[in-house]
Amino acid sequence: MATSLNVALLGATGETGSSIMKGLINSTEPRYNITALARPASVDKPALLAFKEQGVKIVAVDLDGSAIDLAAALKGMDVVISAIDAGHLLSQIPLANACKDAGVGRFVPCCFSTVTAPGVLNLQDLKDDVLDHIKHIHLPYTVIDVGWWYQSTLPRLPSGRTDYIASPSELFILGDGNTPFALTDLGDIGLYTARIVCDKRTLNKSVFAFTEIKTQNEIYATIEELSGETATRNHLSADKLAGMIADVKAQKPAQNTPDFFKLAVLQYWRTWGLRGDNQPEYATYLGYLLADELYPGLKGRPFTEYCKEVLEGKAHKVYENVTFF
Repeated sequence: MATSLNVALLGATGETGSSIMKGLINSTEPRYNITALARPASVDKPALLAFKEQGVKIVAVDLDGSAIDLAAALKGMDVVISAIDAGHLLSQIPLANACKDAGVGRFVPCCFSTVTAPGVLNLQDLKDDVLDHIKHIHLPYTVIDVGWWYQSTLPRLPSGRTDYIASPSELFILGDGNTPFALTDLGDIGLYTARIVCDKRTLNKSVFAFTEIKTQNEIYATIEELSGETATRNHLSADKLAGMIADVKAQKPAQNTPDFFKLAVLQYWRTWGLRGDNQPEYATYLGYLLADELYPGLKGRPFTEYCKEVLEGKAHKVYENVTFF
């Protein structure tokens, strides 16, 4: 294994990107020489300047600009990681082309989500379009999925103690609540990513990294036991959810609009909460490598520890000021 690798990260100040940046900075084997790729208008953002103080190089790039300039910015990179926002996934195609032109050793497109069956999630279809293009141009790649985030699981409690981290979409128990699904703390995405992207075994492969597997009923039971409170259970049937999805799809929402993200949330609920796609057995069926088999000693924070942090009022709320419903 190389002792030092050159890595560029797009979207370093987002929810996923911030976790990846932390993982790269904290990595000791290998050590990463890190470049944060940012829009020219964003290079002076406080969050980026904070990374700069930790030794990260900040480089302005325009994904819609000169292909030559974009490739030049990526020259010498061993790994390029994309944590682009969900509304601009197809902007990764010119980024992939630039990686190919620059001779980048590995491109990691923006996935970092649940294992999903083809044709179930429109957002996943866009990610697959990007991956198809990557394969079309013979660009070395690694796909990393991490399951559903801890930060999008907890119900509200009667006391209001969990309100401050409540999901931006109203939470339901899907079906009977007994479908198992894989979970990862948002803060641990970088921990897994830093290990995966330097591993020769993961080149041109998809990897599923997750920390725990739970059902929604188990999640409710955990927070209830720790808090001493009883959460209201709002069940959502498969038929009702299918109708909600059909209603939003009928609007033919454009990318990066509120209805586009609402549809994504509803389809996510169906894939992990009802179909049960987001499990290691299905990931293996689809050809994924499993991170817990590749790295038996690597494990993220337990779900109970996240719940305790929430109840202490110390947790981070994701997607502040975002409402899907």
